[in-house]
Amino acid sequence: LLMNADQSMYAAKNAGRNCFSYFTEALHVKAMERQLMLQDMREALAHKQFCVYFQPIVELASGRIFKAEALIRWNHPERGMIGPAEFIPLAEESGLINPIGKFVFKESVRWAKRWADLSPAGFQISVNKSPVQLHSVVDNHDTWLNHMLECDLSNNSIVIEITEGLLLGADARTTDKLSKYRQAGVQVAIDDFGTGYSAFSSLKKMDFDFLKIDQSFVRDMTPGSNDLALSEAIIVMAHKLGLKVIAEGVETEEQKNLLAAAGCDFLQGFFYSRPVPPEAFEALLRNNWASLGVSIRDVTTIQ
Repeated sequence: LLMNADQSMYAAKNAGRNCFSYFTEALHVKAMERQLMLQDMREALAHKQFCVYFQPIVELASGRIFKAEALIRWNHPERGMIGPAEFIPLAEESGLINPIGKFVFKESVRWAKRWADLSPAGFQISVNKSPVQLHSVVDNHDTWLNHMLECDLSNNSIVIEITEGLLLGADARTTDKLSKYRQAGVQVAIDDFGTGYSAFSSLKKMDFDFLKIDQSFVRDMTPGSNDLALSEAIIVMAHKLGLKVIAEGVETEEQKNLLAAAGCDFLQGFFYSRPVPPEAFEALLRNNWASLGVSIRDVTTIQ
């Protein structure tokens, strides 16, 4: 009875609170599926089923792949490739986000080091950091900084991405961690900008380096649209504050041209490439740099 009531309570919470929910067999099935996924996730860590894909971020002025975003995937032995939207919320609830986040960070550092060595111009990889990670007492910024030092990787080769929702009610420990990253030379980006409850006030919480316009503004962008007007306003404001702007979800030539005319700095989306495994990303990187005449150094074979 208590277990079923508990499941009903969570259903009511997920429905927005201030309501009630009856227990149904569907809730029981969902709870069992959740428990099974949690068990599978623990085994996935042990059996190295997680992998990191990379999506290029292109500098508009030059057309050069300047950065990449690291995006986790789960290669489930039965269900195939699973995207993060399916398992990250559960990982955050269970605390597994900490070891998963550590894995993504280490993989990002490994590839950032390689791709930074390819070109004298350097390279950056953006790593998403969950609110749960930043709030956690087990998350220590020194661990990340020390690992970059051990790998002989410049701190500005990694960018930490946080969602603006994290800053709503952020405590001193959270803002202190982010400030220490910036003081050490690690840049910080605010992701999904414009979708939270306090988009503009969040910029006062601390200093940022990049602002990412959420893809919901880009998806239906057309000449004269409200989405374009809002994006133009965000870009002007960000530049006034000294931030570079990245637009997410770019899929068409028209979106690219509208954002270029608005003064956007970087673009990311399927127009350039879907997220791909690191070996495929390196092929994209080499082709892009070669087409632009960027010198490419000889580096060791991919390990």
